Amino acid sequence: MIDIKLIRENRDLVKENIKKKFQDEKLPLVDEVYELDKKVREVQVRVDGLKADKNKMSGEIGKLMKDGKKDEAEKIKKTIAKSAEEISKLEKEQEDLSIKIKEKMMVIPQIMDESVPIGKDDSENVEVQKFGDPVVPDYEIPYHADIIEAVKGMDKEAAGRTSGQGFYYLLGDIARLHEAMIAYARDYMIDNGFTYAIPPFMIHSDVVTGVMSFPEMEAMMYKIEGEDLYLIGTSEHSMIGKFKGQIIKREELPISMTSYSPCFRKEGGSHGLEERGLYRVHQFEKQEMIVICEPEESMEWYEKMWKLTVEIFRNFDIPVRQLECCSGDLADLKVKSCDIEAWSPRQKKYFEVGSCSTLGDAQARRLGIRAKGEKGTYYLHTLNNTVVATPRGLIALIENNYQEDGSIKVPKALQPYMGGLKVIKAK
Repeated sequence: MIDIKLIRENRDLVKENIKKKFQDEKLPLVDEVYELDKKVREVQVRVDGLKADKNKMSGEIGKLMKDGKKDEAEKIKKTIAKSAEEISKLEKEQEDLSIKIKEKMMVIPQIMDESVPIGKDDSENVEVQKFGDPVVPDYEIPYHADIIEAVKGMDKEAAGRTSGQGFYYLLGDIARLHEAMIAYARDYMIDNGFTYAIPPFMIHSDVVTGVMSFPEMEAMMYKIEGEDLYLIGTSEHSMIGKFKGQIIKREELPISMTSYSPCFRKEGGSHGLEERGLYRVHQFEKQEMIVICEPEESMEWYEKMWKLTVEIFRNFDIPVRQLECCSGDLADLKVKSCDIEAWSPRQKKYFEVGSCSTLGDAQARRLGIRAKGEKGTYYLHTLNNTVVATPRGLIALIENNYQEDGSIKVPKALQPYMGGLKVIKAK
């Protein structure tokens, strides 16, 4: 949610930002908010005037009563009562107008950073740089589900019986490898100064709408029937929500945390081959990172954060690239975002394994996350980034470490988490 001062003072900037995101249907909202805000302020002037008159009249009553002018005092009391009734009506009108403003403001996108490339959709995202050489070996890389099944590491058939499509059992060394990736990522982030956290896995609706847009919520979140609780789609939701309504001391900034959680999403399943694999699933695990910082530090943190993910994947012997999200692919709350994509030697292309975003003060404004400075309170900036999400990260690791005999090399960085195991052999 943007600062309403932008609409009061620079509607053209807000409209141009909407056009760059190819959301022209939202352009009328800017003028609608402007007019509603003008009405709110006009009503406020009337309320302030009536309250001032009311206070003045209240002061006269005591004097009139003291002078024995009871009838005059009673007339003023009736005038005050009418004034109070008018004030109440105006304040209700003001409240209704403010609700309408908020509803419209929640849909107007955040102002993007000037560096964001302009494009209609994810097909126009821009490759920034590559890390590691993408290799296609001279032997065939099977589909990841087949590799995993060959080492007795997965049972989707049983998961279908217990839970339905989009769920899975990971077993044996593959389950252990999955957890090794998460554990390594956790320790790597702690070593880089991030505070480790395990957050709640369910959150209230006011936190959900504070951290994401309503269309995103409808597409992603599972709601607990009969309760104001949603299963998190990523621990960023509850981690940012932790600071809801807080005024954070400046000496405590920046706050940098890394969190583990299972994640739950209403993913639309793909068809055919992908359905039996682990690309699109309803439940997965993730190590996340979030930062809350001073506004002038957010872009510096953004650069630090995505690079940490790159370092981790390179330590897993996985080539990756950074892909800059274009304007049309940028979620409405985001100022700037990039995807980290891992190389797939089977598909001979990159696929997404993580995303890093700075949201400016959008989430902080919705949730009331502030600091207090010399000029009063102000909204902080929030950022989030995927450290490692499995099974996507697991797929990348398996494909890039698959050997011709059907075995999977365990990257050196993960061997201590696997009891020293160096190779997972086909059963």
